[in-house]
Amino acid sequence: MSAKTLTASRSADAALSCPLWLARLLPFTRWWPMVNRGTLRADFMAGLTGAVVVLPQGVAFATIAGMPPEYGLYAGMIPAIIAALFGSSWHLVSGPTTAASIVLFSVLSPHAEPGSAQYVSLALTLTFLVGIIQLAMGLARMGTLVNFISHSVVTGFTAGAAILIATNQVKHFFGLEIARGSSFSDTWSALFSQLDQVQPGVTAVALLTLLLGIAVKQFLPKWPYMIVAMLGGSVAAAALSAWQGLQLSTVGALPASLPPLSAPALDGESIRAVASGVVAVTLLALTEAVSIARALAARSGQHVDGNQEFIGQGMSNIAGAFFSGYVATGSFNRSGVNYAAGAKTPLAAMMAGFFLLLVVLLVAPWARFLPNAAMAGILFLVAWGLIDFKEIAHTVKTNRSEFAIMAATFAATLFLTLEEAIIIGVLMSLSLYLARTSKPQVHVRAPNPHNRKRKFTDAAHAPQCPQLRFVRIDGSLFFGATAHVREKLAAQDLAQPEQKHVAIIAHGINFIDMAGAEVLASEAQRRRRAGGGLYLIGAKDRVQEQLAENGALKAIDGANLFDSKTDAIAEIYRHLNRDVCRTCSARVFRECMPTQVEPASHPHPFIPAGAQP
Repeated sequence: MSAKTLTASRSADAALSCPLWLARLLPFTRWWPMVNRGTLRADFMAGLTGAVVVLPQGVAFATIAGMPPEYGLYAGMIPAIIAALFGSSWHLVSGPTTAASIVLFSVLSPHAEPGSAQYVSLALTLTFLVGIIQLAMGLARMGTLVNFISHSVVTGFTAGAAILIATNQVKHFFGLEIARGSSFSDTWSALFSQLDQVQPGVTAVALLTLLLGIAVKQFLPKWPYMIVAMLGGSVAAAALSAWQGLQLSTVGALPASLPPLSAPALDGESIRAVASGVVAVTLLALTEAVSIARALAARSGQHVDGNQEFIGQGMSNIAGAFFSGYVATGSFNRSGVNYAAGAKTPLAAMMAGFFLLLVVLLVAPWARFLPNAAMAGILFLVAWGLIDFKEIAHTVKTNRSEFAIMAATFAATLFLTLEEAIIIGVLMSLSLYLARTSKPQVHVRAPNPHNRKRKFTDAAHAPQCPQLRFVRIDGSLFFGATAHVREKLAAQDLAQPEQKHVAIIAHGINFIDMAGAEVLASEAQRRRRAGGGLYLIGAKDRVQEQLAENGALKAIDGANLFDSKTDAIAEIYRHLNRDVCRTCSARVFRECMPTQVEPASHPHPFIPAGAQP
């Protein structure tokens, strides 16, 4: 093990050794021990890159939201620092986003003129209320809601969002006039209908930036390839301007000021004005943030605590309402850049917020020299890196159902809203899960005569007792699975009507609800009336408790529960019809031949205690 790897391992161990109560109160104490000279350098470069990248985006997002341009920058400062301190993701960077900006505009525009003082005041109020709800959900431990977002949903959502990132930069990459806020299909339709209007100089700068970033990343991995690429693109634009007189659009000069203190208006009228959109904005912001956090965590091998992420997002928006920000959530652009730039800890996101403060003060006026084409090239590179081609190919080869979920989420991300895409993916995942769990495995088993230990095997490959059937059930017996279990047992009865005794091998049953307990109780009563019985072998303690709680244990009879197959066979054999046993040629069990003694060299036709079915 190298010294670098050993240091990282020790740092991770130190982080994990943090007391649980302290980690919940101050979550940054969990990752702080991981910080060392190597991570500081990586986080510094990632934070600097992220601060530069957010300049044009912040202005654009604020414009979409109907806010003054500087508010898009303010929303990426303090909220990003607070979310990194109190969240759980190592790479998530909070700030303004396209989706949150669009929803904010749709909620507030009917109540105030966009850009006006009243509009800004309502935006601060909405941001504050969203933060309060997010914080409350986190403290109420509702972060488990994100467990319903499957890995396939995250992969499809990430790929779709990556395409959207590139799509939003098409107009800057090719120098075209495309209406702001155009959909995925409208943007690409506009591109193909305006191919004759593509500006070669703009495209050359964007392409040079993209290729330079790829080259530096490939051949000089220790260099900050995004910053190098942006500088290269700026120099190329300046050269074209001097040589050909070509003037490329730039980010433009930005106001050099820190975020002023602010306060949300909490009067009844303001709260009523924004109340209709608070829940929608909250759910969108949480869905976007946690989805991005999980997507990046899947890449880095990190675990994301949904509850802590809710808390971090809530506190960031509460803080944003007092520092002239508007609704902030996980930013795909900034988080993707942060991860791609090599960030190691949340310190990178904090540095990005601090650097943005400095950039706005010192560098903002110089943004007029940064061409939008160069920024588009960088974001094309980021978008490509977010698509997990290896995972997509693996899913295509191994699981068609999961691929269908991935593809549907991907398509919905492109053609619907981001929150609708997540909802569609989650609903499809739940449907697949219910389809699987509602059909537990119900197989007839029998001792294998060709196996020395007579382990159980599929009954189709071994003789069965004509009176006793062994059935293995793997899966929970809940209301959604009862119909399937009834149908399977009924079909087995039709195939072997003389097998009035049924022993259920219950090792694989983890849960039984009231409906499942009623099925077993009715089966026990029906078989008892027919002269047989129902028996359970190896039922877990919790399952037995659930049977007792639901009143089914009395119907089954506690004496019909056995720990092992050996005990079960010995007892059930006493209740079998002796006339049938005398004419039976299967001779499956030891009890079938009580007077015969087999040579020691031959395996005994008896299932030993503890044998696994």
